[in-house]
Amino acid sequence: MSTIIIPRGYTAPLDQYDQQRAIEYIKAHFQLHLRRQLNLKRVSAPLFVTSASGLNDNLNGVEHPVSFTIPALGAQVEIVQSLAKWKRLALKRYDFHPGNGLYCDMNAIRPEESPFDNLHSAYVDQWDWEKIITREERTLDMLMDTAQRIVHAICDTHESLQLEFPQIRTKLDRHVKFVTTQELEDRYAGKGYTAAQKETEFMRETGAKTVFLMQIGGKLKSGQRHDGRAPDYDDWSLNGDILFWNDILDRALELSSMGIRVDADAMDRQLTIAGCDDRRKLPFHQMVLNDELPLTMGGGIGQSRMCMLLIGNCHIGEVQASVWGQETYDAFAAAGVTLL
Repeated sequence: MSTIIIPRGYTAPLDQYDQQRAIEYIKAHFQLHLRRQLNLKRVSAPLFVTSASGLNDNLNGVEHPVSFTIPALGAQVEIVQSLAKWKRLALKRYDFHPGNGLYCDMNAIRPEESPFDNLHSAYVDQWDWEKIITREERTLDMLMDTAQRIVHAICDTHESLQLEFPQIRTKLDRHVKFVTTQELEDRYAGKGYTAAQKETEFMRETGAKTVFLMQIGGKLKSGQRHDGRAPDYDDWSLNGDILFWNDILDRALELSSMGIRVDADAMDRQLTIAGCDDRRKLPFHQMVLNDELPLTMGGGIGQSRMCMLLIGNCHIGEVQASVWGQETYDAFAAAGVTLL
């Protein structure tokens, strides 16, 4: 199923040649700003992992990864859905130390994504990052400071992009407004809003252009969750999403999900809450529960979403080559908009 939004009077801000140049520019320059802000080194990352490793991320707990068998190995493998767990293990294997970390390109397939709309497709491309922290740094202050640093990296990229392409008129704000999911629930109690609607209404009402929404995954006072999070990578009390206001679509746009990762106590608690105690026997989970992995924080930052936000495109298909329904292709072709 697809949901189509083409803003009235929308035209692509760049021709197709400059569009590809701008995408390349963003991807080349943002990673440089990110590595400087967070002290990261680039590493190579897997496209798939073995099913038995427990390294794949199950996202909200309902998605099923694309899997296949490698006959020569007799192994069942899965296309990664994210690299949240793999990165933590890599930091240990590659002998990283507190204060530094890694980043990599992550490409995933999420066929159960629904609906396909201006921001969602079956193909996901992210910059994934992870760094080692000390136990004393497992705090909200550390989380909030890191979110601000990522926003600075995004805004630095945006400013240099506009110098290279003066026809781009998008606006970003470096000032981050911090809010919790419980505060959103309290603010919109009884209104029947979805999580995305709460985020959009909050940004519209407060005028905030950049928001860091914290504490996602655990149950709120109502007994409901703002949004789902797997129980075995983020500490639900120490995570959040970076949201930017998208003028083109007139809504909040989630650009990054990040968090301080579970330690043994948080892993133990969240596996039980989520009814996932069967995962305790998996190799990755055993290492966390036995304190055999470093304490870390990390996240993913959407590459295609950043490109569409910074350039000013209205649909993610303008910046990534994916597959859409014929209705979507026809509607955008009629509006004179090219989907890759």
